[in-house]
Amino acid sequence: MAKQPVNPDAEPSIETVDQTKARLAGTPTGKGQPTPSRRVQEAANKRPLVPDDRKLAAKQARAKSSEARERARLGMAAGEDKYLPLRERGPQKRFARDYIDARFNVGEFMIPVMFLVILLTFFPDPSVQTYGILALWAFFLVAIVDCIVLGFILTKKIEAKFGADRAERVRWYAAMRALQLRVMRLPKPQVKRGQYPA
Repeated sequence: MAKQPVNPDAEPSIETVDQTKARLAGTPTGKGQPTPSRRVQEAANKRPLVPDDRKLAAKQARAKSSEARERARLGMAAGEDKYLPLRERGPQKRFARDYIDARFNVGEFMIPVMFLVILLTFFPDPSVQTYGILALWAFFLVAIVDCIVLGFILTKKIEAKFGADRAERVRWYAAMRALQLRVMRLPKPQVKRGQYPA
């Protein structure tokens, strides 16, 4: 079957709704103004390499940069993946964060206990200072055991949810987050206490 020759000057066989309305109203179709010359179009598209008002341009650049930093800060606090560092990204890390934030971790009370022991060292009685140091070491050992148990539990849960072949190692990540005060964690906790991820 032979192809029909294409005539570039031929009028299109289908007209638009606007063209139909214009034809029925008896008004001429078209843009209603002459095509601007190349020189006029180039002049309209010209942008100076250096702005006229450098102070205003610098102020606008600072405002834009500040807005971008604030958006990134809020995005990181909210746990949005594109604003998080690489070590915090992915569904497995999100699952680990939610699980850690849902439980009571012994290690998150490390800073208050250390502060209390520092206060006890100001007592003139050496026995109080000794007991304070021993209590701190005992608390430290309990926190380490809690982090180890958390690592094993979390590894099993991640392997069950995502598959043993695709599970990431999150024990160190979990321990570091569990040792932080809840209010100081970044990204901010997205779940309440006891609200464990499914």
